[in-house]
Amino acid sequence: MNEKWLRRLINFWPPMFFAGIKATRISDDFRAIDVSLTLRWYNRNYVGTHFGGSLFSMTDPWYMLMLMHNLGRDYYVWDRGAHIDFLAPGRGVVRAQFRITDETLEHIREQTASGEKYLPEFTVDILNENDTLVARVVRTLYVRHKPHQRPPRDSTLHGSSAEEPPKL
Repeated sequence: MNEKWLRRLINFWPPMFFAGIKATRISDDFRAIDVSLTLRWYNRNYVGTHFGGSLFSMTDPWYMLMLMHNLGRDYYVWDRGAHIDFLAPGRGVVRAQFRITDETLEHIREQTASGEKYLPEFTVDILNENDTLVARVVRTLYVRHKPHQRPPRDSTLHGSSAEEPPKL
């Protein structure tokens, strides 16, 4: 799917649409994504600022989608976990930028070359219109080659005999 269709699809996907989250830019190489969230009556909390769940949700699928598009079909890519620190009240329009570099992709490929899983972490800053840091999110992903792409296991390295399959 190209970036324009993905942006349209994501912007109308109910969890994003009804939270007020909007992808404002997806680069054609899926290495840069910009997202915004406008404060509305339906996504504000009791004290009139952005609902924390909406701030957290605006960071949810992006790195997973970016890695899936850049690493290709030979990898499993899943969100594994995340942590958010709320640093200032979010009001008005808030935004987040997601970026993946060639170096990051190469590092992930190196870490998964042996067939093992890798859990890269990405930090995302959510900023308001004055560039004040509203929240910082650390997202952990799970990346691993699919079984048909993993190198064969050497059973002698895992303490099992050649006749016995390795224990998982």
